[in-house]
Parts: sequence; C-alpha cells; structure tokens
Amino acid sequence: MTLVDSLISRTADRNAGRIAIRYRDKALSYGELSQSVTATARALRALELERQDRVAVFLEKRFETISALFGAATAGGVFVPVNPLLKPEQIGHILRDCNVRVLITSTPRFEPLRDVLAQCPDLRHVVLVDPAPTPAFAHAPLIAWNDFLAGATTTPTHPVIDQDMAAILYTSGSTGKPKGVVLSHRNLVAGAASVCQYLENTPEDRILSVLPLSFDYGLSQLTTAFTVGASVTLLNYLLPRDVIVAVARGGITGLAAVPPLWIQLAELDWPAAAAQSLRYLTNSGGRMPRPTVDALRRKLPHTKAFLMYGLTEAFRSTYLPPDELDRRPDSIGKAIPNAEIMVVRPDGTPSAPNEPGELVHRGVHVSLGYWNDPDKTAERFKPVPGQPAGIPVTEIAVWSGDTVRADEDGFLYFVGRRDEMIKTSGYRVSPTEVEEVVYATGLVGEVVAVGAPHPVLGECVVVIATPPAGKPWQADALLAACKRDLPAFMVPAAIHRRDTLPRNANGKIDRAQLAKEHAVTAPQGGI
Repeated sequence: MTLVDSLISRTADRNAGRIAIRYRDKALSYGELSQSVTATARALRALELERQDRVAVFLEKRFETISALFGAATAGGVFVPVNPLLKPEQIGHILRDCNVRVLITSTPRFEPLRDVLAQCPDLRHVVLVDPAPTPAFAHAPLIAWNDFLAGATTTPTHPVIDQDMAAILYTSGSTGKPKGVVLSHRNLVAGAASVCQYLENTPEDRILSVLPLSFDYGLSQLTTAFTVGASVTLLNYLLPRDVIVAVARGGITGLAAVPPLWIQLAELDWPAAAAQSLRYLTNSGGRMPRPTVDALRRKLPHTKAFLMYGLTEAFRSTYLPPDELDRRPDSIGKAIPNAEIMVVRPDGTPSAPNEPGELVHRGVHVSLGYWNDPDKTAERFKPVPGQPAGIPVTEIAVWSGDTVRADEDGFLYFVGRRDEMIKTSGYRVSPTEVEEVVYATGLVGEVVAVGAPHPVLGECVVVIATPPAGKPWQADALLAACKRDLPAFMVPAAIHRRDTLPRNANGKIDRAQLAKEHAVTAPQGGI
C-alpha cells in the first residue's frame, strides 16, 4: 500500500540528500522535506485534527505550502489547496462547503478574508506562515507557523488506507458554485505512476511547477516528481519570459502548461540552454493549436511534446505519444496506462469508428465523487457500460460529458462539450458563477455568460445583458465590478447590451442560441 505522503518518505529513506524542492535560491532535500512534513503532521494533530478533517491551504507556492499539503495527508486529514487567484467570497464558499477545520495561509492573504471566515462555523484554527503582526481574530485562534510547529505532539497520526480521502480539489460546475472533487490516496498515487510511465521520468528529472497546485494538473507535477525521486522547482508565474528563464537557469527537463501559456511561450525566443535541457513538455486543460505545436517543435527540436486530455474527476485520461504528432496532430491520443477510455452512445453502447460519442473513463483514477453533492455525483459517476451481468457490485466510471470520436486505430479526437462550461486559460468557469456576480451589481436586468472562441485563451467569457428596468446602461461600472469581484480569468472579455434575451419554448433564456451567435463574434469590446 502506498499513500500519497509516503512518496516523499520513501525517497528520503533511500537517498535523504537528494534535492526534492527548489524555491528561489534555496533547496530542500528529501530528508529535510520529509522531516518538515512529519513536523507539520504532528503539529496538526496537536490542534486535535481528527481523521479525514479538512485542512485548507491558501498560499502561493513555497516550502510551507508543500509541507502543509502533504503534512495534512500524513496526519490522516484531507488537504484542500485553494487557488491563490480566488476572491474572498469564493474562498469562503469552499471553506464552508467542505467544513474546513484548519486554514494555513499568510497574513496578507488572511486580512481580506476576515469577514468571510467569520461565516465559517467549522473553522477552528488559522495558521499564518509569516511572522507579521496582525490583530486578533475573534472567531478562531491565530497561530504563527513557528509556534504551530513548536506545539507538535507525539500523538500518533490517524490510520489511513489508500482508499481514504487524501484531497479535495474544487472545480467549477456547469451551474452554481464550484464542486469539490474528492480524491483518494490511491487516485493520486496511481495517477502519478501512470504519468511517470509514459513520460519516462527518472530521479534525474527537474520539473518546473508553474501551474496552481489547486489544479489537478499542477498538483500532479509534485506527485510525479516525488514518485521517482526527481526534483521540483517552484515558480509563482509572473510573465512567460520568466518561465523560459527558469527553464534555462534551473536545467529544467520537464514543463507542463495550458494552451494560453504555450501560445505565448511559442512566440518567444528560447535560449540554447533551455532548448538543450528540456527533455519533454506536456499540454492539458484544452487543445493546443497546431501552429503553436509546430512553433514549439521548431524552437525545441530535442524536446518531446506530449498532448494530453484529462478531467479532475479522473485525473488524466489520454495522451498522444510524441512519435504520433506528425500523423495525428489533432488527436488527444489513447488511454494512459492502467485506464480504459470508452466512447459510447447515449444508451451506453459503443460508438462505431469516427462516430461521435461520450468519453467514459474507467479504472483506478476515478475519484470518489463530489463532496457533499450526491445529485451532481450521480449525474457524472455512473456504472461502467457493458459490465457482465453476473458481477454483483457495480463498477463506477466517470462519464465526462465531453463528445469525442475514435478513428479506426483507436486514437481519440475531441469534438466538443455537452455542458455549458467555459474553458478559459486552462480553467473551467461556471457561467452561473459569473452571472451571480453580475446580477449582484444591480446594473443589469437579465444576464447570460457564454464562452466565445479566443485565439490565445481557447475560450473567453462573454456577458450578454439587458439594462435594469428604468435605469441607464452603465457598462464601465459593470466591467469595473467584475474586475473587483472575479478572478482575472473569469472577467468578461466583452459585455454586450441587448434590449431582450431570446427564450426557448419553455420560457427559459436560450443559452444555446446566444452561445451560437457569439461563437462567430470576435470579443473586441462590444461594451
């Protein structure tokens, strides 16, 4: 049995001096990281963290972030990485939704959260990683990181098996607030092992961590490295040029990014040191445009490109081997090791070659469902199609909601999404979440948010709204409110005014028609 936190201790036992993490001009060996993770776990137990209690980590990437995530798992708890780009109300929803007991953050990040944290009745402790003074917080004790570690207990950590929860990652749903995808130790460990297999990772790899750790693709850069005893360089992304500089300076061998970043990186010059060290690159979170792939291959002729498809509910699903790029540049490949990917009709029967169908993922990577949401879980997690009738216990698969087709050789091609999610900058954005913020301004009558094609972002958010009854249209104020209350990746690229919104036969706003209209409308302001 392998637990996610043992990925670190296992390498520490074999080679304690090997570098695990680099951050700025400092490094932690596996032995030092293992000790830090253990100390954090004991400190959490001293706070009376119970088995499977949730620990939220709201930090930029730094040494304490890694210790907090894996320390929570070591203690027998569940870590909840919170995207640093989220706004206070969104963070409050996450903390309330999964009943977070301990929040680990910094003073600058804590201060804007005071009001929303006061509305989190299950929160018992707030740990601040920096020593900066801050006024007392009446709703939960504030503990400085050093004092937190100094209070560590020798109380044994809670017993855990690989089917237990290890993490909850929040991803936007097609309606409403973000949903928490519950991942077991087994999910995380098996996923990392699959990726290591086809990327052929070794202890000599140096992986650059650019993506948020709240994103399963970003978190997997850590678990992949720790699986083989490789090192991870932490980078809090600033500009595309910073990524290339980090690759060159750090002798980076593996780089994962989403299409918007790859598009920008493909336009820049890569120094010889970067081109020489980078062994592979990976893409997920959306389809990478073919011109971008071609440009990267020209600039990085010795770098293997792995194009992948995945969903948080089942980690990674497919990858295209680099030697297939020339023959199938638009393909998302075949199933990753130890997974089966099916393409099925609505009745669950297999689609014929080149017949579009829904992508269904079965296997060890299938997560435990959505936290505290049985209805949404039942919609997405359903029995594997075609199971033998004699098996009394039903196996559950993830029905992705995405339409794909498989060619005669079994290579998959993405067709489209069946739901209304907007996939922008590698994020899945809920239209309803954007609409709620727009409605709260009081500056609109009705509003719909849809996705429109964008040459860099993949899709961008477009808002279509009517003026409030009897009041003037205030587009500038509306956009300013969106910038204030939404993360940058959710801010509309265009806001369009309409006097009325189309409706379908049921009297509901016709989202499909609006999405179709704006699919051919370039997001050039339109305010």
